[in-house]
Parts: sequence; structure tokens; C-alpha cells
Amino acid sequence: MSPTKGHILISTDIQKEFDKFQVKLQPNRVIGFVEDVFKLEHAKAVVAEAYISESQTKYLILGSKSFGIEAQNSLLKVLEEPPRNIEFIIISPTKSNLLPTVRSRLPIIKGDISHESVEFDINLSKIEYGDIFAFLKSNARISKPDAKELVEAIYHRATVVDMLILNESQLNNFDKAYRLLELNSRPQSVLAFILMGFIHAS
Repeated sequence: MSPTKGHILISTDIQKEFDKFQVKLQPNRVIGFVEDVFKLEHAKAVVAEAYISESQTKYLILGSKSFGIEAQNSLLKVLEEPPRNIEFIIISPTKSNLLPTVRSRLPIIKGDISHESVEFDINLSKIEYGDIFAFLKSNARISKPDAKELVEAIYHRATVVDMLILNESQLNNFDKAYRLLELNSRPQSVLAFILMGFIHAS
């Protein structure tokens, strides 16, 4: 049986998934960083642990309901070029917790999810100003958590449904959108910012 490779697991039962990995990955070393909120200090501990060399595969499991932006940014380099014999597994209840730049570095696997995901039904390769205005009007009072889910749905629509190759500017816009929502920017403005990037690209 081939060894488990690093990935992102989407699951709402983080502790249960971590416990399963501890059993499944024996006799390899498994080190868990399971936190309510994954902060910069936790990311620094992960990076430090990653650079402790191992003769066989060591798994670093990062699990949280919420991942801070700074913490994620500090992990990008080590996720892109992991040290020898180090595999990362990230467990999150939703993809929208994670920056697109983090998600681009590891394959995503779906585990147990206890809620339906939001959908976005406008074709982004043909989107026009009228579509954006109508969409923003229907989401005038959207909450921050729902806006995060919608940003995720737009990303999924663009990359999976419409099969668009996002340019660097569009990818950065998604990262910026998550950051703006964390900083309590107006959700409607953030959604407008994301969608306008597709008008200019078409």
C-alpha cells in the first residue's frame, strides 16, 4: 500500500479525523497541531517541526475551524517545498477557510461535511456588468460568513465549472477578498471586487 501523501481534508469533525490519522499512519510519527483558531504562533511551531530531519516520513497534521491569514501566509514556502520526509495534512471544515494560494499547494479531499455548500450560478467567462449588479442587489445584506462561502463558490465556479485558468491578478484578488473579509470590510464590496476581475479579464 502506498504511503499517504500530503493533502487538505475538508471535514467538520476535525478531532475525529485527526484520531483516525494517528491510527492509520502508524508506525510513522504523527504530530498534531489541532487548535480552535490556527494562529501565527502555531504556524511557526509547524515550520520549526518541519525542519527537524527524519529518516522516515513524518506527518504534520494542522486542524482548525479557523485559519488566520498571517498563519497561512507563513506556511506557503514550507508547503511548496517541504523538507525531505515531511508530509502535511490540513483539516478544515470548509475550503473557504483557506487561501487559494494554500489550496494550490495540496490536493483537496472531502471527508464528513455536515452542511450543504453554497452555489454560484453565473457563467464567469461571459459575465457582464448587469449580472454583477443583479447579484449584488440580491446579496445586499449578506453576512461575513456567508460572503466567505460565496467567495469560495465563485472560486469553484471559475476553476471547476467554467474551467477558467485564473491569472495571477485574479488569484491575488481571491486572497485579498479573504483578507478584506477578515478585516470586516463590507461583504458586498468584496464580492463586487472579485467579480469585476472577471469583467476586465474577458
